Amino acid sequence: MQVRVLVLLLLTMLFSGSVMSSPSVAPGALVEATANEMLATIKAERENLEKDPQRIYQLVDKIVLPHFDFPRMAKRVLGKYWRKATPTQRKDFTQVFRELLVRTYANSLTEYADQEIVYLPVRQKSGAKKVSVRSEVELASGTPIEVAYSLSVNGERWMVYDIKVDGVSLVTNFRSSFSREIDQSGIDSLVEKLAAKTAGTLGE
Repeated sequence: MQVRVLVLLLLTMLFSGSVMSSPSVAPGALVEATANEMLATIKAERENLEKDPQRIYQLVDKIVLPHFDFPRMAKRVLGKYWRKATPTQRKDFTQVFRELLVRTYANSLTEYADQEIVYLPVRQKSGAKKVSVRSEVELASGTPIEVAYSLSVNGERWMVYDIKVDGVSLVTNFRSSFSREIDQSGIDSLVEKLAAKTAGTLGE
């Protein structure tokens, strides 16, 4: 899965703290409303972002992170290795995985603020605790990318725990990549490499 595609999909899954995220709010409406707010914020801050590129990290931290279930995502990404990991390893991996996604997206996010997004009807059963919100990102090439977001109720909030781009799961994609490193060198080595990669994005 290409980083450019991952950056594009981020544009349609941003949740703002100023918008309610309780289960009473339709997930589709929530995604669309908050995505539009984030896009508007990026456009309004474009001049500031050009002067201070690292400000995008602050925006992502404020708007995105509170609405992603990173512990659940980290657990799903590690799969069988999660059960074998120590509490410290789980904590360290969750943190570095969180930072990896933030830095990867944020470094290119401002380039894609003008993409058109089409939201598809949401099929949600009454009382459902899980739902998929589908959208299409229109590209200049004319071939849209379908992006589907898996959300579940965590406490009193809807939170994202996986994303599929043209049918490819973000969680599954990372699991396959990380499992090879863990098999070869262990979880601690993976955490160290991801931390180094994350640190390397600073100032880019």
